[in-house]
Order: sequence, then structure tokens, then C-alpha cells
Amino acid sequence: MLQTVNYITRITNNYAKLGYKPYKWVHNPDTPPWTPLRKPLSECRLGLIASGGLYMKGQVAFHFKDDLSFRAIPTDVETSDLRTAHFAYDQTDARKDANVVFPIDTLRGLVKEGVIGELADHAYTFMGGIYSSRRVRDELAPQLTERLLAERVDAALLVPV
Repeated sequence: MLQTVNYITRITNNYAKLGYKPYKWVHNPDTPPWTPLRKPLSECRLGLIASGGLYMKGQVAFHFKDDLSFRAIPTDVETSDLRTAHFAYDQTDARKDANVVFPIDTLRGLVKEGVIGELADHAYTFMGGIYSSRRVRDELAPQLTERLLAERVDAALLVPV
């Protein structure tokens, strides 16, 4: 049975428990532009970006708060080589199975089934919970966009935590 998660309430409460000032949610009054795919998903090269604080064994873990860095993870990574470092969610399930916040095995299965054309060579992860939406917009997002464009990605799956 599916259960809904009241994300805004949950994150607001998590920040309060951690002793941070109240989280100021960004309200964007503009409707984001809708860009339909130019070709079927079965012919697309898909990128993956996840905010669950995942990194690969041998990479440096994320810092505790407001870390704007990201990690490039090869999409052929062994799931057992994935780790998490994040302050704003309970990582218990993600540490048992990284696919709950980084669905790489599912995506590889969809490629094998022909639902998705192929995966980009790398997926990109960062630690969500970055307090400054301006810095995400002006610093992190352009860097990730540049990486996806360099990998000739047709579409991207964004996995928030």
C-alpha cells in the first residue's frame, strides 16, 4: 500500500529538531516551462541526479551542512560500493539499499527492457538540504547542467530526498 509523505512538514520538523532556524521554502510563482521529449524515451540517453548524499567507496563523503559539491558516479557502479552522508533524513534504508534514493538498478533494468535507450556514463549526486536556494540555482545547478550537456543527455531523472 502506498503511503504519501508530507515532505514540507517533514523537512520543516527535521530542521527544527536539528536546532536550525526555520527553513524558508522557496516559492516560485512562475510555471516551469514544459519541454516535451524530442524522441521516444526508448531512444533517449538518460541522466540521473539525486540529492540523497550518495557517494562511491573511495570518494570523499559529503560534509554535514550546506555542502555544494557533487559526486560523479559511473552508472555501471556496483550498488554495494555506494555510501550515504546526509544530515536531513534517516539513512537507514538507503544504507541497506541505495536504490531507495538512487534508483540505478531499476534504471539499468529499464535499459535492458528497452524502455530507456541508454544511461549517461555518470550519474550525479549531491547532499540536499542546502539552505541557500540562490546558491543551488546560481552555482550547483549550472555545474550539473554543464555535466549533463557534456554527456549528451536527452532527459534527466531528478531524485529528491
